[in-house]
Amino acid sequence: MSRSKMEAWLVSIGEKPFRAQQILKWIHHTGVDDFNDMSNLGKALRAKLSEIAEIRPPLVERQLDSVDGTRKWAVQVGGGNLVETVFIPDGDRGTLCVSSQVGCSLDCSFCSTGKQGFMRDLTAAEIIGQVWLALKSFDAFQSGKGRVVTNVVMMGMGEPLLNFDNVVDATSLMMDDFGYGLSKRRVTLSTSGVVPMLDKLGDVSEVSLAVSLHAPNDALRNELVPINKRYPIAELLAACKRYLDKQADRHRVVTVEYTLIAGVNDRLEHAHELAEVLRVLPCKINLIPFNPFPLSDYQRPSKTAISKFWQILNDAGYVTTVRTTRGDDIDAACGQLAGLVQDRTRRSERYRRQAEEQTQTIRLV
Repeated sequence: MSRSKMEAWLVSIGEKPFRAQQILKWIHHTGVDDFNDMSNLGKALRAKLSEIAEIRPPLVERQLDSVDGTRKWAVQVGGGNLVETVFIPDGDRGTLCVSSQVGCSLDCSFCSTGKQGFMRDLTAAEIIGQVWLALKSFDAFQSGKGRVVTNVVMMGMGEPLLNFDNVVDATSLMMDDFGYGLSKRRVTLSTSGVVPMLDKLGDVSEVSLAVSLHAPNDALRNELVPINKRYPIAELLAACKRYLDKQADRHRVVTVEYTLIAGVNDRLEHAHELAEVLRVLPCKINLIPFNPFPLSDYQRPSKTAISKFWQILNDAGYVTTVRTTRGDDIDAACGQLAGLVQDRTRRSERYRRQAEEQTQTIRLV
């Protein structure tokens, strides 16, 4: 529960709303999952909570550790489904990549998650639970280790804005002082461009915004990011600008994510075109070299191609970074998250069949 929802719930059971602050601190500051351990609550209240409520920690199916320090968890979410969460350490910075859905309905062509199909939205508990389990995994609750998770990015499995209410509740807990106390600049929501929900988000949240663009024109983006057919680039960038206009801090910018795919969107003309199309939006650019995965024929561009693409954007005046690939030895790199999805769309079955047919064709040749 977010703080406001917990306060309302406590009032509904005849308790004082300030108890929400105490309970939140026990759960999210100290990792407690048993009401009987909440020593500053009265015995009667602890007994009542134990009867009518629960604190259910996430169940981890497996944990994988990369040679570079990246850690990935496959988390059980019922019905034989798993979602994946990734922690990426970088000096004093620790970024947690969190999932919002079981699978994804958008089917972006360069993303492994989309090939798994879609089952359902995650609850707010299943989303915030991923932050909780990361801290528990590193023994960060009351350990004196300092802040292990310094940043959270909603860039895992799923499209966050298609699970709007649960994502807003979870991110509010991430930024709540009685939750995880993260700055609004350190909680980032990444969207492929659900324009109506993006406009709604600006009315209720101050999270940092990232946009999965991946192409400088509508024709190419229609192929890579199918939702572009509904909300083309001009509409998406205008919505991003409206989001920034609603923020109190006028110095904020949008992060534009651009996955570089060899021979597809990494040409020099693409870089020049991208530099022009983004003039309407205060932004910085994050270039992401494509990370290969099964069922994809795309290739990673050469270091030379990446460098030239970066140089054009840098010369055009954009703050441009190239994302370092982390955790690819455990399939934890950007675009590789897959988990286990009991796909109700039958998309995963279709992709597997196509791959088998392609393999058979190659063998025949």
